[in-house]
Amino acid sequence: MAQKIITIYMDDLTGEESSEVATHTLSLDGVTYELDLSPDSYDQLLEAMAPFTRVGRKTGKGKKSARKGAPGGENTAEIRAWAKAHGYTVSDRGRVPAEIREAYAKAGK
Repeated sequence: MAQKIITIYMDDLTGEESSEVATHTLSLDGVTYELDLSPDSYDQLLEAMAPFTRVGRKTGKGKKSARKGAPGGENTAEIRAWAKAHGYTVSDRGRVPAEIREAYAKAGK
């Protein structure tokens, strides 16, 4: 008997299927959470947390996210901010173009 296994990646926030869903880990008050998020939902999380992470103290390096479909688990919010500061036109949502990701990497970010 043949068997076929299909893996479906779903965004925990929206419930939508996406091949770009990645697992992200965060901790608060000693409790660690794992979230499977699409790039748009991850950007929403980063935007919501930004006022706190800007003034907070880092207590460790942390792990790179295990983005499925995105090399190196890049932080799209950081890439967008860098791109805008360097004259690139980039949308606030959705996929960051490869050309901008490459320029960001070449800049040593």
